[in-house]
Amino acid sequence: MKAPVQEKISVLIADDHPLVREGIRKILTLEPRIVVVGEAADGHAVIELARKLRPRIILMDINLPLLSGLEATKIIRREVPQTEIIALTIHEDEEYIMELFRAGVSGYLLKDISAQGLIEAILQVAQGVPVIHPGVTKKMLRLLAEVPKVGRTAPETTLTRREREILACVVRGESNKDIARRLYISEKTVKNHLTRIFRKIGVQDRTQAAIYALKHGLTDGTLE
Repeated sequence: MKAPVQEKISVLIADDHPLVREGIRKILTLEPRIVVVGEAADGHAVIELARKLRPRIILMDINLPLLSGLEATKIIRREVPQTEIIALTIHEDEEYIMELFRAGVSGYLLKDISAQGLIEAILQVAQGVPVIHPGVTKKMLRLLAEVPKVGRTAPETTLTRREREILACVVRGESNKDIARRLYISEKTVKNHLTRIFRKIGVQDRTQAAIYALKHGLTDGTLE
């Protein structure tokens, strides 16, 4: 019996520079699990192609002409919700990070990312795992921590007091060793707690857990 053919990840590239689009296309052809289904040079074009092609992922430049990548993202997330969007930009400005996060992007990458890093990011997002460029992770977490707590409602969760304490430490950027020392437990116990925390809140790694915790106020008042 033949093994089932795995469906390729369809990608739409949105950038107003032809040379950039060509470079990205050539990079993505190196990965057999990815297929580029189209290119767009402005905000209106990417929306029309998203409606028509319904790609799995869009690599979205923020500074698109006619309509910004941010506005295009909002429309596409509303009209083609099954399409995930990865912002690919040169900007590290706080306003861009927060606005794109609120608009529903599944990834935020800077254009200095390596070819392999870009491919891996697409594969991760296709599996439902958000990606954030290492250069902006700490800044994003700090910004989320500054979001006013008024009106934030934590979803139903079964996190214990200890798990919330550990999650608070993760938000602070502490390592397993640091957490173990702070809470007077072993590193193995910390790892076990983290495994349970990730499972309970439906995330894959520490960065996602920290973003989730800050967004939903799960660590408010913990380890003050």
